[in-house]
Amino acid sequence: MNIKPFGNLRDGRLVHRISLTGHGLKASILNYGAIVQDLRLNGHKHALVLGFEKLDDYLEHSPYFGAIAGRCANRISNAKIELDGQSFELDRNFLGKHCLHGGSASMGKSLWQIESSSNTAVTLSINVPDGHMGFPGNLTTKVTYSLMPVGKLDVSMEAFSDKATLCNLAHHSYFNLSGKDSILKHRLKIMAEHYNPVDKELIPTGQVKSVINTNFDFRTEKTIEYTEYNEEKLDASMNLDHNFCLSNEIMPLRQIASLSSPDSGVFMNINSTQPGLQVYTGSKINCPIPGLDKMEMGANCGIAMEPQIWPDSINQPLFPQAILRPGELYNQQTQYIFGMNR
Repeated sequence: MNIKPFGNLRDGRLVHRISLTGHGLKASILNYGAIVQDLRLNGHKHALVLGFEKLDDYLEHSPYFGAIAGRCANRISNAKIELDGQSFELDRNFLGKHCLHGGSASMGKSLWQIESSSNTAVTLSINVPDGHMGFPGNLTTKVTYSLMPVGKLDVSMEAFSDKATLCNLAHHSYFNLSGKDSILKHRLKIMAEHYNPVDKELIPTGQVKSVINTNFDFRTEKTIEYTEYNEEKLDASMNLDHNFCLSNEIMPLRQIASLSSPDSGVFMNINSTQPGLQVYTGSKINCPIPGLDKMEMGANCGIAMEPQIWPDSINQPLFPQAILRPGELYNQQTQYIFGMNR
């Protein structure tokens, strides 16, 4: 069997780990948070993602390592939305003021059902009730993780609701392609000509700015360095944690970014249907315990690359919107494709 117990939640419910193998990859998926707990590429001895060996460490210390963020990924300013003339107060789990990744008990911190599994794929589902974390609508979500030729992790998601609601799902793995405790020498490329500036609380200002002549210009591959990316200089400790504007709408699957490690020779290409890519270089990571392969997990030990709809779009009418209405089907497909330069 490729499904084994991984631990128990505080209320006693059992969490399982599903092992997938094929096409040059090995992956371990938890039905808690739909988490990618481990991911390995044949010929590279280190994990490609940040994670823990024990469930308790995810419950105590994880900044969404490998989880599905939702029902609405990223930040919603002041944890308030207005939808079809109705106002909704959301969970204030970020700075005690804003809503982040769907709230403190979001689907990334909940138990999912195992719908089906094989040696190379698993489908998980979750039903999030009307009013949960303040959001309207009973939302049913499925995610399928599949290993595909060659070296490809495919993440396909769908969702539907019985009321108008927000639905913006994002896979939230932190990647490290070197096996060392920093990604600052990784090479990054993003196919985006614009980005969203943020304020000191990481809320988008509503602007859409060109990357030209800024530190946000990753159209040509360049080295990730510890650089002040907030041009307004509102917080000197802030590193890259911004949305890159790929398009104004959902698109056919296309390449949106790439990441590589000169140290290991491992590279990753990202394909997605989504209009935005949130990139966070992990400057605030500070885990008190080591992770996979006994890696010390401090600042900049991993980079999150999260395809999604632009953040706080419900409060920014000119942004692509994350509204899902009854009768509509939310769809997202994202692929992480790994290889090695030998």
